[in-house]
Amino acid sequence: MLLEKNVRSLLHAGSKKENAITAPNRPALTYEALIDHVDQVGSELAGQGLKNADRVAIVLPNGPEMATAFLAVSSYMSAAPLNPAYKQSEYEFYLEDLNPKLVIVEENSSNPVRNAATKLSIPVAEIKVSKNAAAGEFSLFDTSRAISLPSEKTEALVLHTSGTTSRPKVVPLTQQNLVASAGNIAKTLKLKEFDHSLNIMPLFHIHGLIAVLCASISAGSSVCCTQGFNALKFFEYAKNEKITWYSGVPTMHQAILLRGQRQAEVAKALKLRFIRSSSASLPPTVFDELAGLFDCPVIEAYGMTEATHQMTSNPLPPQIQKAGFVGLPAGPEVCIMDAKGTQLQQGNQGEVCIKGDNVTPGYDKNPEANAQGFVNGWFRTGDQGVFDEDGYLKITGRLKEIINRGGEKISPLEIDNVFMDHPAIQQVVSFAVKDRTYGEEIGIAVVLSEGKQLSEAELKNFARERLAKFKIPKHVCFLQEIPKGATGKTQRLGLAKKLGLEDS
Repeated sequence: MLLEKNVRSLLHAGSKKENAITAPNRPALTYEALIDHVDQVGSELAGQGLKNADRVAIVLPNGPEMATAFLAVSSYMSAAPLNPAYKQSEYEFYLEDLNPKLVIVEENSSNPVRNAATKLSIPVAEIKVSKNAAAGEFSLFDTSRAISLPSEKTEALVLHTSGTTSRPKVVPLTQQNLVASAGNIAKTLKLKEFDHSLNIMPLFHIHGLIAVLCASISAGSSVCCTQGFNALKFFEYAKNEKITWYSGVPTMHQAILLRGQRQAEVAKALKLRFIRSSSASLPPTVFDELAGLFDCPVIEAYGMTEATHQMTSNPLPPQIQKAGFVGLPAGPEVCIMDAKGTQLQQGNQGEVCIKGDNVTPGYDKNPEANAQGFVNGWFRTGDQGVFDEDGYLKITGRLKEIINRGGEKISPLEIDNVFMDHPAIQQVVSFAVKDRTYGEEIGIAVVLSEGKQLSEAELKNFARERLAKFKIPKHVCFLQEIPKGATGKTQRLGLAKKLGLEDS
């Protein structure tokens, strides 16, 4: 049992000589070496005058250096991982919002975050990886200074969560939040030292950071950190690494299924202990096909950034895994409330609310969002759900209008704001469109200014210069007028059906 509630304490769960981090074609990093590395990076950051309360942005590709950079920064201060695929304008927004004291990038990196940081007068540091270094080992600076460990209430991780009625919100997560959530997940999955996971999730998202990396480390097990999801390489990595489990989003599972169905014997020979799915709803057919192909349990879980990921999860055998359900409470307390904040009895549908050590203390500098997001000590998820007679939670809808594209949460307002900068556009409303592959895709309804012309191709080219690839709309509808509700307000929910993009 870990007595200290800080990320650094998680590193003591593993045996010193056992592997903590591996990567294809790299020497493994042991727990002893990981501890030394984390402490060294922490002291190098302190040597630059950084303190426990400071934020450090990390812009690195997926892989072992991203994993150890996150563990090192979050052990001593606050890590702010950002998507390496962002455009300069997006980096400028996030960096200005987060105000980090430093940005960490690859050596010789040409990532546009450099220009964004320079514009905002934020120092940039390159990681330096020596030849034959173990997976995840690097240096930052030549000077170092002693640094003390942060308290459990100190911020350890900060991420943005998308919002529909305001700018994306800043979600600070404390040392205690990370430790509690990692422990909850490790307990749910019954992780042991012999477990070895294959991380295919991006390490700038809560899913990969907590459910795979931190949960594994908290159990003294190991993680293979790939360069990102590659369906063509999945079975090669899984076999060579002798993994016991992996976690992904439904689109990844679907891609793995397509490959695996051609090599069913290879899939079964992996002898996985379980497969985990989260971040978006897993279609029951995919659930069944995965379980059949790999001959192992499929564990669907329910998480969000404000909960430091996991809230509920289907349990391992001998308990039941229910397709279409996100499982039992798995860490925080979970209840169903009505609009007035009254807790409802089992079987009644309402808003899913949570509280516990893994729940954010509140949005950063956003009293309005905190007033709306918390009621009587409970956090309101914005999701609609119901508990069945066995206590399993089913998500029945989303009260918020976030577009969930394969686990990527996208703010419609952010998309609107980008397109409203186009001189030919008078009005635009973005919305979710159901999609078989990604769960949801982005649609936009556009009204052009009088006398202006704009093609779909021109519109998408405009977007490519300003938005990451996953935020570019798939569906574009040019209209004379955007449909409005009874009160005269545009309504994103149901707009896809009104425009004939979904079946009624």
